[in-house]
Amino acid sequence: MKAFSFRRWKSLAAIGCAGAALTGPAIAEVSVPAGYLDNFKPITEQVVQSKENAVTPDKVKLGKMLYYDPRLSKSGLLSCNTCHNIAMYGVSALPTDIGHKWAIGPINGPTVMNSAYNLSQFWDGRAKDLEEQAKGPILNPAEMGMPSEAAVVERIGSITEYRDMFTKSFPGEKLTYNNIAKAIAAFERTLQTPSRFDRFLTGDANALTDQEKNGLKLFVENGCAACHNGVAIGGNSFQKMGVVKPYKTDNKARGKFDLTKKKEDMNVFKVPTLRNVERTYPYFHDGMVWELENAVKIMGDVQTGKKLNDTEASDIAAFLRSLTGTIPAEALQVPVLPASEKGTPRPSAD
Repeated sequence: MKAFSFRRWKSLAAIGCAGAALTGPAIAEVSVPAGYLDNFKPITEQVVQSKENAVTPDKVKLGKMLYYDPRLSKSGLLSCNTCHNIAMYGVSALPTDIGHKWAIGPINGPTVMNSAYNLSQFWDGRAKDLEEQAKGPILNPAEMGMPSEAAVVERIGSITEYRDMFTKSFPGEKLTYNNIAKAIAAFERTLQTPSRFDRFLTGDANALTDQEKNGLKLFVENGCAACHNGVAIGGNSFQKMGVVKPYKTDNKARGKFDLTKKKEDMNVFKVPTLRNVERTYPYFHDGMVWELENAVKIMGDVQTGKKLNDTEASDIAAFLRSLTGTIPAEALQVPVLPASEKGTPRPSAD
């Protein structure tokens, strides 16, 4: 593969590229794979829109309330935020999440932050977009446990304030399960977390430390960027977990194979975003790895066949920590939810 060779990292950062110099003089020469420079993109202030579901202020406000509302669960205890806690960068920090009647989930819960950049949703990609993803957990008997779409619409539709908000958000439409999912998805599209790395990509050469710049170089040179690229630094492709050697786990999930039953899809999972990876532990689909440096070493070993030493793993992890972004302040403000009314179906632990 051809490489661009630079002698001034200030010039490199100024043109928005992902390469940077190592520690030492500013004239240190750096070679960065050309294709990787093209694929790294910073987060912008623009919300990721959907042609079928325009993101509007009214819809986002409604979606945020529904995201935090435990009445979307049968027990009245679990909300979207239970497993995708905004204050914890969109995860629960559990190996697998706990659902209705204390059911233990089969796979680690991905972060909701920056999920609008994913090519599809869930580890196996079974939901094409955020709207389709939002529908799944609410009706899953091991997650939020609602018995039917009609039951969800009945409970939410029994509350006057929600009915009025749906009228504003979806003019001329009825309160439907699809529109509940659309509102939640609209809110989730606002959960973008720009980081210091974005400042680096857009010209701030001092946004990263020397160790982080070295980690970025190692990240590229060791092949990590082949899968972790784009705006989300992941989320835009499916790859086999265990390319060079098998990844040993007791988790029964087998990725896309569980949907297609095709041999070539065995252990093929959606590549997770690395944004906020410092805060979205434990790692991998089985949630069995808690330390970032350990995760880096494992990925080098099973995906690229590289035996990274402690210093290399530490430097790559330092770069990955530069991807920890800022949670939107509005999302962190827990909304006051409307009260249940006389006709609102009561919660059930059954």
